[in-house]
This record gives sequence, structure tokens and C-alpha cells, in this order.
Amino acid sequence: MARNKQHAFSLALEKLSYQATKATGTSVAFILALAVVIVWLVTGPIFNYSDTWQLVINTGTTIVTFLMVFLIQRAQNKDALAIHLKLNEIVAAMEGASNRLIDVEDLSEAEIDALRKYYRRLIDLARQDDVLTSTHSIEEAASRHGTKYKVKAKPPHSKTSTVMEEEVK
Repeated sequence: MARNKQHAFSLALEKLSYQATKATGTSVAFILALAVVIVWLVTGPIFNYSDTWQLVINTGTTIVTFLMVFLIQRAQNKDALAIHLKLNEIVAAMEGASNRLIDVEDLSEAEIDALRKYYRRLIDLARQDDVLTSTHSIEEAASRHGTKYKVKAKPPHSKTSTVMEEEVK
């Protein structure tokens, strides 16, 4: 039972953080924040630019900043994880790709640096080519793209399948 409550609480926090991130990333949120600052500036002469007047904006911005740091970090963690999963799927599915790159983010810094040096050598070799398309061409990409569809059953001759077949050729 305690586990269900914790799970429900976690889901509620996830939903709240998603909604807050979505709301704070809008133009309306920016205009609202700008309006608060303008109101604060306008009220300066009314309060004789007192310490309390300054403390109000300092406290408000500190609290908002503190909360936003965690909110933004949560959103970035989720986005980064989703991107890693998508890239892992691409590496796993792509013929000829090194499976050593799956979950590369879990490697140590020394291991990542070793991989970076390896790929740096490949970059240097690619730069030595006189022609940009000599290492990978549009034709090669179209051919690889076409092999995805050859595995699947072809639909009856439609405009789309005919166009795709011609592009692959």
C-alpha cells in the first residue's frame, strides 16, 4: 500500500512538473514575469526604494529561481533519457553500427575520451577526401532507406510505393 501511495505521489509530481514546465516556457509566462518586474519598479517611489521594497523582489526571484532549477533539471533528465533511448534504437537497428555505442553515456570519462579519439581519427580521414560525397552519398542513403521497405510486404501498386521504388533505384 505504501508503494502505491509513493507511486501515485511520483506520478502526481511528474504531471505537475510537466504542466509547470509547459506553462513557464510560454510567452504568457514571460510577459507575466515582465509585468511583475515593471510593477515592482513602478512601486519603488511609493515605498521610497526601501529595504523592504528591495527585499520583496530579491526574495521572490530567489524562490522562483530555486524551484525552477529543479523543474528544469527534471525536464532535461527526462528529455536526455528519451534521446538516449532513441539513439540506442538507431544504433541497434543500423547494420554496420557498433553496438559498443549503445548506452555510451554509462561509460567512464576515460572510455568516452578513447571513443572520441577514435572518431576524431575518422573525422580527420573524412576531411582528407576531396569530394564531400565520396564517403557517404545520397544514393547510398537512399539505398539503405530502401532496404527497410524491402523487408516489409509491399502494398499494392500505389503512387507512394512507385515513387519510393524509383527513388531507391
